Amino acid sequence: MSITATPAAAPAHTTAAHTAAGVPSRAAVRTGTVISGLAGLFLLFDASVKLLRLPSVVEATVQLGFPAHTVQLMGTLLLVSLVVYAIPRTSVFGAVLITGYLGGAVCANVRVDAPLFGYVLFPVYTAVLVWLGLYLRNPALRRLVRTGW
Repeated sequence: MSITATPAAAPAHTTAAHTAAGVPSRAAVRTGTVISGLAGLFLLFDASVKLLRLPSVVEATVQLGFPAHTVQLMGTLLLVSLVVYAIPRTSVFGAVLITGYLGGAVCANVRVDAPLFGYVLFPVYTAVLVWLGLYLRNPALRRLVRTGW
């Protein structure tokens, strides 16, 4: 008769080995969810005011060199990208779409020679928050960033 040890149940808390392997801790997931939520709320507000065609938003868009009739299209594209970002299975694709949208905002602000820190870089800060929140809560993205696979 042989005695075999049964494997111990995995601890409920995350160990350093799990974190090193790319599995985010509960705190990281919560922090990432909060960061993603804040970035998402800001982008939802931005999409909403564009969809509502508020006069101040239309005026600002025209000052950036876009025709007034494109404001709703921009709001729709941002809202669709945000919905794709909010779905866990498609969140990385959503982050790519949002990054492209925000890259266009950087380009528009550079084109009109807007102030660097107040206007031009603000979409970059927003994109960093979108990706940071996703990195903190998504094990597959962590693995990809850390190993390239």
